[in-house]
Formats: sequence, C-alpha cells, structure tokens
Amino acid sequence: MSTRTEEEQLADIKDWWQRNGMPLLTGAALALVVVFGWQAWKKYQTNQAQGASVVYQALLETALNPTGKPDTAKVAELAGKLTTEYAGTPYSQYGRLFVAKVAVESGKLDDAALELKAIVDKPVDATLGELARQRLARVMGAQGKAEDALKLLDAKVEKAYVATREELRGDLLVQLKREGEARAAYEKAKAALPEDAAVGALQMKLDDLAKGDA
Repeated sequence: MSTRTEEEQLADIKDWWQRNGMPLLTGAALALVVVFGWQAWKKYQTNQAQGASVVYQALLETALNPTGKPDTAKVAELAGKLTTEYAGTPYSQYGRLFVAKVAVESGKLDDAALELKAIVDKPVDATLGELARQRLARVMGAQGKAEDALKLLDAKVEKAYVATREELRGDLLVQLKREGEARAAYEKAKAALPEDAAVGALQMKLDDLAKGDA
C-alpha cells in the first residue's frame, strides 16, 4: 500500500511538472532577463549621461570662450555629437541652445531658429522648452516675424514663466507699435513677479510707454 502511494505521489509530481514546470521555468527566466536587462539599461543610461556630460563641458568651454569669439565649427561639431550619440539625454538639447546662441552672435538667425524650434517641438522638460520658446520668439522678432512670434507665445504657460513671457510679449507688441497691448502685457508681467523681485527694467519700459502718451 505504501509503495503504491509513493508511486501515485511520484506520478502526481510528474504530472504537475509537465503541466506547470516549463511555465515556471519560463517565468523565472523572464524575471532574470527583466532584472539583468534593467540593470544593463541603468548602466547604459549612467554611461550615456557621463559621456554626454564630458562632451557638454567641452562645448561650454568652446562656446564661452574668454576671447568672446568661440570656434563656431567646434561648437557645431560638439553639439552634433550630443544630438547624435547622446540624443536621449538633456545635454543634447542644451547643446542646441549653445549652437543657437553662437548662431545669433554670428548673425545667422535662420540657423538659430532651426535649433531652437527642434527643442520647442519636443522638449525634454518644461523649463528647457519654455527657455527655447522664448529665445525662438526673440529670434523671430529680430527676423521681422513679430506676429508669428506672438502666436508662439500663445501656448500654455506655467505660472513660473508668466512674467518673462509677458514681458517678451510686450517687447514684440512695442515692435509692432501696438502700445496699448504692450502696456497691458508689461502690467501682467509685473503683476506676476514676486513682491521682492526687481522690476527696474520692466518699470522703465512702462515709463517709456507713458512718455509716448504724454
């Protein structure tokens, strides 16, 4: 009786293994793949961030040359490396900002606009997106496209950026000689500033509009 029971138990185990053993092994294997895959991915991200940081530092040193005349070719080369080899990192878009800066300083507004638009279209975060949007609007204003720049500023904005965006809106409206709307934008910018914020430059713009009305 005992032998039969052991045989039955062995048969039950074999039957259970045939039904569940492979799925369990497969599940365990998948779990290992996920764990090691995640670790490999994190390591890859860390390596990418470190590599991008090195290239970005070199870009900073090149773009912020003490002579005030950065090597534009070198800036473009380093920024290109960031956007191609480290596209998944924020550094790639910071690189575009510096390319745009150098382009503006060189009078190449079209090139600057292209770099900034690439960030605006797909920013890695809200802060960088807003910075690029406002810089692009300024570039467009310098290109004589103030109306289009104003449309760019109609996008949804977080509270922290209202003041700078409205001041920029006011600048563009002044450029278009729409003084009444400009004053309203400046007032909105002033109201959005913290109580302890310096409003000197903004107040001067409001005063200048008031003088024009006198």
